[in-house]
Amino acid sequence: MTEKSSETRQATFAGGCFWCVEADLEKVDGVIEAVSGYTGGSVEDPTYEQVSSGDTGHLEAVQVLYDPSRISYDELLDVFWRHVDPTDPGGQFVDRGAQYRTAIFYHDDEQKRLAEASKKALEASGRFEKPIVTPILEAGPFFRAEDYHQDYYKEHAIKYKFYRWNSGRDQFLEKAWEKELPPPASRESSGEYTRPSEEEIRRMLTDLQYEVTRKDGTEPPFNNAYWDNKREGIYVDIVSGEPLFSSRDKFESGTGWPSFTRPMVPGNIVEKEDRSLFSVRTEVRSRHADSHLGHVFPDGPPPTGLRYCMNSAALRFIPKEDLEEEGYGRFLDQFEEDTP
Repeated sequence: MTEKSSETRQATFAGGCFWCVEADLEKVDGVIEAVSGYTGGSVEDPTYEQVSSGDTGHLEAVQVLYDPSRISYDELLDVFWRHVDPTDPGGQFVDRGAQYRTAIFYHDDEQKRLAEASKKALEASGRFEKPIVTPILEAGPFFRAEDYHQDYYKEHAIKYKFYRWNSGRDQFLEKAWEKELPPPASRESSGEYTRPSEEEIRRMLTDLQYEVTRKDGTEPPFNNAYWDNKREGIYVDIVSGEPLFSSRDKFESGTGWPSFTRPMVPGNIVEKEDRSLFSVRTEVRSRHADSHLGHVFPDGPPPTGLRYCMNSAALRFIPKEDLEEEGYGRFLDQFEEDTP
């Protein structure tokens, strides 16, 4: 693996066949390198044959080197969850056996905290009918797999595509993540963020905030709190406080509403088809509070080409200097490179 520097960090995930996990993670913006290997067991430098026997205790895993200024660990966790079946204790899809189990291996206390919160949020979401069984374990020695297994999806593209399709992985994931979920129940906890009762929400919001978030309204352009806000900081849901967007991804769209190229924590965003106003648009809602935030359009600037057009009334801005005090200190790292 490429040498780790102060500007890069490591993450390790097990999600069944490492050919597929490596292929999925390596394509993510901000991931510098993904390496297939073995971890979690007791045998030093095992071979593929030894791991396949199930006697080593190792799992097929992928270790990622990533740039935290381009992708957060929270976002990596979201990518991981969306590419595995976290409810299967016996393997992944057609691959059965202890070496194909899922796991998140944390490298420090912050990764452990974020992984546990992410798992709780997934459990509370109701996305899967069965319990989430993916363990969160301390990272130990990681042994690089044989060269034949590295970049398998590139080096053996035809075989890989045939295997991937027949594994049933993509078919399962498409069904699981396209399922529309009901809004969370009153006072339901989703990890560290909660949705208050409707009575509490009505009391805590202004008329405009309530109209936008609970009745899918739209505030006037150029006459709202954040359309021209240029301060550094993050934007959180006005109801639950779940983090949504960063000033680093905000741009001047000319529309009169705050616009972003991407979410800061994709796991806190839900996108739904909206057929109102005699057109088909993609509505954006917050996952835990189920607040209507706005819409996303495919006419944004690089690097994503997307425009998340949001309502200021659905957001609360937290300046960079207040992040620690407000309990969002984990997001300070993304602003450090801009500090003299």
